[in-house]
Amino acid sequence: MTQTMHRATRKSRQASSDVPGPRPPSFFFNGHAPRRRVLVAVVSALFGFALTVVWSAEFVDRTIGDNVADTLLGHHAKDTPIAGVLAGLAFALATGVAGTFTACNVAVFSALAPLTGQSSSRRRMAAALRPLSMLALGALAVSALYGVVAALAGTGMPQFDLNQSPASGLSARLVQAMVVYGLIGLAMLLLGLASLGVVRDPLARVSRRFPGAPMLFMGALIGAFLVGRPFPLFRQLFHDTAESQNVLYGAAAFSLQTLGNIAVMSVLFLLVTGVFGGRLHRWLTAKPSRASALMAGAFIAAGVFMVLYWDLRILARRDLIWYPMAPWAM
Repeated sequence: MTQTMHRATRKSRQASSDVPGPRPPSFFFNGHAPRRRVLVAVVSALFGFALTVVWSAEFVDRTIGDNVADTLLGHHAKDTPIAGVLAGLAFALATGVAGTFTACNVAVFSALAPLTGQSSSRRRMAAALRPLSMLALGALAVSALYGVVAALAGTGMPQFDLNQSPASGLSARLVQAMVVYGLIGLAMLLLGLASLGVVRDPLARVSRRFPGAPMLFMGALIGAFLVGRPFPLFRQLFHDTAESQNVLYGAAAFSLQTLGNIAVMSVLFLLVTGVFGGRLHRWLTAKPSRASALMAGAFIAAGVFMVLYWDLRILARRDLIWYPMAPWAM
């Protein structure tokens, strides 16, 4: 009888050891998964989808982007040729700020989500500068490298080609945008699922050895926006860089454009951290699963938006498929 009970105990222990346990804590997952993970994922995905339905590129790119660039530069950005290196650098920074709220920049919101409420000290803003600096470093590294590539081979790259394929109605630059932003969106979705503890954090191992690696990676994703960006004012900068064939100018101009892209959101983040950081930190630490839900929601919403907007909605705008769009977004 006793031996039978021992055997049963050993079997139950062995069976329990075969059941996968909770995901170990990492940068993108704090070890406390929300109870309603499916609900968090579905609501976030629906929010990202709804954003693609109501998003008006005409309003954001022209009404906001063009007016901000014109105000900062003091002249019509689109109608005035870029005259010289200094003018090009000023144009890059101004148009980077102007592009803060374009559809290519939505993922910046989710990139700052991992930092929300992490510190409760009185020096919250100073503590937030280190991860922000890693984010900027990753973004600058990719954008500067792409600036060098644009200066060396820009005239032969898809973004330099404005011709549309008669069969699909898609230009090479739009195909490049669809591929680049689709991949960025998938990466965001993966990080969102990792934040919920559904899948393993892909950066868990490297972040244990290099704590700054996750923010570097997020910065690299932001820098990669330039690789696919079809924003008209960026195309103007891209053409000027490609025709100049000046690698230093290309690296500096593209870096300044990226700095402009993240400047406004970084300042807003620091202000929110300074004013509400302590209160937000207490609210998140009272129930750690809230931080997981917040981070996952930001990543999943941004990922769904990037994939649907830059792949399906572009096809719909070319009348290749149907996709729901608000009347003002047509």
